[in-house]
This record gives sequence, C-alpha cells and structure tokens, in this order.
Amino acid sequence: MFRRFIPSALLFVLMAVLTLPVLAIALSWLELGGQSLPILRQMLQTVLPEYALTSVLLCLSVALGVGLVGMGGACAVTLFEFPGRRFFSWALLLPLAMPAYVVAYAYTDFLQYAGPLQSWLRAGFGLEGRVLPEIRSFGGAVLVFTVTLYPYVYLLARTALSERAVHLMEAARLLGAPLRRRIREVALPLARPAVAAGVALALMETLADFGVSSYFGIQTFTAGIYKAWLAMDNRTAAAQLATVLLITVAILLKIEHHAQKRMRFAGSRGGRAGAADAAPTVLCGHRAGIAWMLCALPVALGFVLPVLFMLRPLVAGWAELPWGQFVRWSLNSVSLAGLSAFLATGVALGLTFALRRQPSVLTRTAAQLASLGYAVPGAVIVVGLLLPVGWLQATAPQTAVGYWITGTALGIVWAYLVRFIAVALQSVQSGYSRIPASFDDSARMLGATGAGLLAKVHWPLLKRSVGAAALLVFVDVMKELPATLVLRPFNSDTLAVVTYQLARDERLGEAALPALALVLVGLLPVLLLGRSLRTR
Repeated sequence: MFRRFIPSALLFVLMAVLTLPVLAIALSWLELGGQSLPILRQMLQTVLPEYALTSVLLCLSVALGVGLVGMGGACAVTLFEFPGRRFFSWALLLPLAMPAYVVAYAYTDFLQYAGPLQSWLRAGFGLEGRVLPEIRSFGGAVLVFTVTLYPYVYLLARTALSERAVHLMEAARLLGAPLRRRIREVALPLARPAVAAGVALALMETLADFGVSSYFGIQTFTAGIYKAWLAMDNRTAAAQLATVLLITVAILLKIEHHAQKRMRFAGSRGGRAGAADAAPTVLCGHRAGIAWMLCALPVALGFVLPVLFMLRPLVAGWAELPWGQFVRWSLNSVSLAGLSAFLATGVALGLTFALRRQPSVLTRTAAQLASLGYAVPGAVIVVGLLLPVGWLQATAPQTAVGYWITGTALGIVWAYLVRFIAVALQSVQSGYSRIPASFDDSARMLGATGAGLLAKVHWPLLKRSVGAAALLVFVDVMKELPATLVLRPFNSDTLAVVTYQLARDERLGEAALPALALVLVGLLPVLLLGRSLRTR
C-alpha cells in the first residue's frame, strides 16, 4: 500500500508543477474582486485591437510563407530527381539551427541604413538616402519567421509524400496525366494534412516569439505581455493578455492534433514498398534549374547568409571580443541547459515507465499535461509562475518564496521543465514504442520487476532515445529567450539573453559571438535528424 502511494503522490506533484502556470493565469480573472473587467475594457479601447490585428496578420503571412516554401521544398526533393537533390534533402533542415531572433539581428546588421550593403550601394552608384526598405518592419518579421520556421512544414510534408506520393505519381503518369495535374491532384491532397500540422507548429513558434517582435517593434501579444508586466507594472493586464494568447495557442494545438490524425490515412504499410519501386521524375533543363533554386533559396536565406553576415563583424572585431565574459555566459547557459535536460529526461523516463507498467487514468493525465507544455509560450509560463509569487508576498510578506523563484535557478529551471518536458517525453515514448511488451513479460518471469526491469531490460534499449531527448532539451533551453530574460538569477546572463541585450543596444558586432555559439549548438540535433533521414 505504501509503495503504491509514493508513485501516486509523485504524479500528483508532477501534475501540480505542470498545471500551476495555466491555473494561475485562469485564476487571475478573479483577482481584486472583479476589477479585471475595467482593465480589460480599457485594453479593448487602447492596445488590444492592435495586438490582435498585428498577431493575426503576422500569423496569416507566416502561414502562407512557410506553407509555400516548406511544401515546395518537400515536393522537389521527394518527387523529382535533379542535381543536388540528395544534398538539399537534409540541407533544407539547416534553418532549424537558427533562432529567429539571431536571424533578425544578422539581417539588420547587414541591411540597415548604416550597414555595409546600403553604404556600398550609395557609394558605388551615387545614390542618396535609403536604398533598400527598412528590414525592421512587419515585412522583415514575416521574412525572418518564414525562412526559419518552414522546416516544420518541410519535414512533415516530406514524410507524408515519401510514403505514397512517388508511386501514385508514377501511376498517374502512366494514365496520361501531365506533370502539373499530377502535382495538383495527387501530391497536394496527400500532403495537405502534413502541411496543416507543420503550419500550426510554425504559428505556435511565431506567437511564442519575443526576440523578433520586440527588436522589430511589432506589437504582438507576446511583446504586449512583457510590456504590461515590466513597463506598465500591471500583472492583471499581463495575465489577461496571456489568457488570450493561451487560448489562441490551444486552438492551433487542436488543429495540429487533428491534422496529425488525418496524416495516418495518407499512407499505408505497403506505401514504402511501392515508393521504393517507383523512381522520382527526372528533371532536365530549366525545370531542373527551377527545382534547384526552389531548394537553394530558403537554405541561403535561412542559414548561409545569416551566418556570413555574423562572421563579418566577428572577424573584423576579433581582437576586441570579450572572451572572458563569453566563457562565463557559456558556462551559465551550459549549466542551466544541462540541469534542465537531466531533470526533464529523468521525469520523462519515470513517467513513461509508470505509464507502461500501470496505464491508469492518473498516469495518462500526467502524460497529457506534460505533452501540452511545449505549446505554452514562454511569456505565458513566466506570468503563470510569477503571479502566485505576487499573491504570496501580498498575503505573507515575510515569506522567502519570491527569492527562491526569482533569485535562484529554481524558477527558471521550473519554467524550462514546464516548457520542454514534452520534448523529452515524446522522444522517450518513441523509444518505448520499439520495445515489445513481451520483453516485460519475459523479464517478470525471470524475476525482474520495478527498478530492476527498468535498469536491466529497458535502459539498454532506451539509451539512444534518452540521449536524443537530453540533447533536444539541452538545445531548446540554450535558445530559449522569453523565460530566461525574466527569471534568470542575478548576474547569470546566458548566451541567448546577452545576444538579445547586445542587439537591442545596437552592438551587433559584439552580439555575433554568442549568436554564432547558439547556432553551433543548434546544429547538433539538425545534423542528427539529417543523418536519420539519409539512412531511411
């Protein structure tokens, strides 16, 4: 009885940790005896329409951009054969390594009025004034989000197309359908659910972004949350904006789950065999050139050019770079990311093991709550964690909860766990899905139960999945900006925070060093993902 109580108590604690931010935001509407409605009415008359309109227009523009670019790249490398196809099949994933705010800083440094490109154009052609449009604008934000987030659509659409599209396209060709009709009536319907799921994921990242919207001066919900909390010192307004953002993200998450379910009907178990028998359509001449450009342009805009733009000021100011501070920033980032990755993978492994042994309602609920964490923006998590701290300090000023949440690593690690435990859980669950249940039965017959079953049977088969989970959480924590910016302990800046602060102060040359370090770290899971795609 006591042994059963301990896992149940741990699961209740886990559920409380994961649900506290969302629960606190929901309860904020009851704060101060109903004074939330006047504040909301004032927001509706002032800033809320602008936040809503800007966020909607941004989402629509980004959805169109990532859908076209991701679907175009997936169709090119899956359905056709052209020079460079094998290279682009994994190179199109490279922009995943680039945080959107890093790409925004790189383009701003190179394309702004005082940047090298406009200065060269004015000097070389005798032009006066601004030569190019302002990059720090709504259109610039759409460009940045499109070239950094299209891999979500590309990856899912490529998976859907590779299952059945190739041999169905071959069958349509034998029936006399021209290439344009084959793409329109065969490839696009098969990839539509995958495109919808990828677009939903990209839009969740867009809504959760703070670095690009803040740096470009775009009034989105995320930027409004931070302005209401930090500039206006109005936690109720911040919580209500977070509620609107959370509802929007929940709708997108529902769309993504619905699209993922539909993707199961787009393929069949025999699809891969058929795809292996049918060869992609060979392109020649100008068609091959169009396919090459279709793949090369997003890779150049989303990865190659931003890296080159950051290398220029890095090389120019090499002797003046703050290497001592860079080492301290790196150690802070690595320590926080390492601790968070260790805790997230440990909790994910324990939760998945409990779910496999006893799939009760409690364990399934805890797993579902953990899976929702990645969809919660960092700004919402920050507000959800700091609201209870404010309530406790108002009712019990002598309590030290505020210090432990904001003055130590406890608060920021808590936010990381709520945000990224879903990443670890998905990877560990994927590893468990490849372990037959008969292994557990055989191990129990041989006397292995409980921790012995996990250590002797599951762990040797799960080491690669757990390692991948730890790597993914590590990289996500290294790049996380909104939660780190508010909850980091005093005098413990990370690479992401320093990159944002230096870029905000227009010290883009100094920001290149920590930005490139984040890109190098982000390349690790991208290269592993590309390797797994090449081995299929």
